[in-house]
Amino acid sequence: MIVWVNGTFGAGKTSACRELVELLPGSVLFDPELVGFGLRRMLPADRLATVSDFQDLPAWRRLVPETAAALLGEVGGPLIVPMALLREDYRDEIFGDLAQHGIAVHHFVLDPEETILRERIANREECADDPQASERVRQWCLDHLPRYRAARRWLVQDARMIDTGALTPRETAHRIVDLFRVGAARCPIVQSPAATGDTVASAVLFFDEQDRVLLVDPVYKPDWDFPGGVVERGEAPTDAALRETAEELGLRLDPCLLRLLAVDWEPRTGPRRGGLRLMYDGGLLDEEGRENLLLQQEELRGWRFVTLDEAADLLPPSRYRRLAAALEARRCGELRYLEAGARVAQGMAARTADAA
Repeated sequence: MIVWVNGTFGAGKTSACRELVELLPGSVLFDPELVGFGLRRMLPADRLATVSDFQDLPAWRRLVPETAAALLGEVGGPLIVPMALLREDYRDEIFGDLAQHGIAVHHFVLDPEETILRERIANREECADDPQASERVRQWCLDHLPRYRAARRWLVQDARMIDTGALTPRETAHRIVDLFRVGAARCPIVQSPAATGDTVASAVLFFDEQDRVLLVDPVYKPDWDFPGGVVERGEAPTDAALRETAEELGLRLDPCLLRLLAVDWEPRTGPRRGGLRLMYDGGLLDEEGRENLLLQQEELRGWRFVTLDEAADLLPPSRYRRLAAALEARRCGELRYLEAGARVAQGMAARTADAA
């Protein structure tokens, strides 16, 4: 398992985690910054010039959970991770991948009052022999305070906040240990390990009176998605659509009302599984139905109805193409077969564009 200690720059994460390693037998310190430093040495300069923070590199967000899983294969754990993670979509991506590895995450945020935090930053001496370098570090910490204030809105819903204004690093570590042992900060994402082969998945599209489509916000990946999920062994795709809709949204559907709109073959990309994706029309979700929605908190953060244009900003390109084709099939009353979200004649061009 992982004890992830979050917080803005200068909050004292590293100091607290060094104390934490001494208090938790068998624990190992894993600093994801080392992954970033390695990428900076390996990636070409023109690629690094496109990002201001190594967290913006997809390779970093992929390698952090993979490295954590590899380390836990070598040691008993837990891993102690001091790392600021202030973008919710990055948190979803990384924690979701950790869940795919079957790794539990206990998420803490060091959260002193901003006046105390600013005082601590002002007294930081990162480079005793280089006052200018120390000043750059202090300014870096101060520049990120607005990001932390913005991130705090979702962090308070996701993690266990610890006011460390009156605590030493040792006292902070003791507080984390006490909460860790009772499971007070355990992230609720639970997923079985990823399958090695391609999968079949079913999704259900619901519509409101304005003919907008329902999308959901998963807690375990950065993009929005359709209600639905992977078909289990021995399960029919329509049964999977009914089961996932009941589990995720609390809706009990009449199977006779479901209509298949599109079947899409999704290619594997990196560690992401490919396979067949089935899109069903679930019909109108009226006001009463919307009031009865009951989200599965371990998987979904929220829901909203969107137009096709609005969906373009929420879905990855291949999933957006799949939605567009499914909506076209709904209008025309014809089943669509797709590859990489495009009609077969266009499938090769779409796959090439995604790969690029």
